[in-house]
Amino acid sequence: MAAGTQPIVVVAHDPAWHARGLALAAELRSQLAPPAVHIEHIGSTAIPGMAAKPVFDIQISVTDLDEAERAFDQPLAAMGFSRSPYRHDHVPAGLDTDPEQWAKRFWSRRAHTDADCNLHVRLLGSPNERLALLFRDWFCTHPEAVPAYARFKTLLAGAVSDISTYADIKDPVVDLVITIANSWAEQTGWAPHRRLD
Repeated sequence: MAAGTQPIVVVAHDPAWHARGLALAAELRSQLAPPAVHIEHIGSTAIPGMAAKPVFDIQISVTDLDEAERAFDQPLAAMGFSRSPYRHDHVPAGLDTDPEQWAKRFWSRRAHTDADCNLHVRLLGSPNERLALLFRDWFCTHPEAVPAYARFKTLLAGAVSDISTYADIKDPVVDLVITIANSWAEQTGWAPHRRLD
C-alpha cells in the first residue's frame, strides 16, 4: 500500500446508525443554530440496509456559505471537527452548470471518542443540497436497489487503496442513480425536506 493511503472499510449496515445520525444532527443543531436552517443525516448510513463506511454524513443547509464558515469554525473545532479546503462537490455528468452552484464547506472528525463524521455545509436550495437528499430518499423508498449498490461499494473498497480513487469511480455510479431518482421525484412530487416514506 502506498504511503499516505489507508484501507477503505465498508461494513454491513448497522440498524443503530439511524438513531445515532438523528442524535448527531440534534447535537449539531444545538451548537450551530440559527445559521443552520436544516440539519439532516444523509449518505449511506442514513439508508436502511445499506453497507457503508462507518462515518456519518450530515448535511447542514444555510443561506450564506461564508457566514456559516465564520460562525461554525469555533463551535465545530470544540466538537473535534477540522475544516477542509475542499469547497466544491462533483458536478454530475451531462450537466452544463456553473461549478459555483455546487459550492460547499466541509468539516470532518476522525478518531474521536464520539462518532466519525463528515459535515457537508451547502446552500439552501442548491443543486448539491437537493442531490444529497434525493439520493437518500430514493434509496429509502426503493429498498430493492440497496443490495446492488451496497455490493458495488464493498467490491470497490476492496479494489482501491485511497479515498480519492474510490470517489472518482463511485461518482459516475451516483450520477446514474440520480438520473433515475430525478424521474421518480418528478412523478411523485418529491421535494427536499419533504420525505415521502
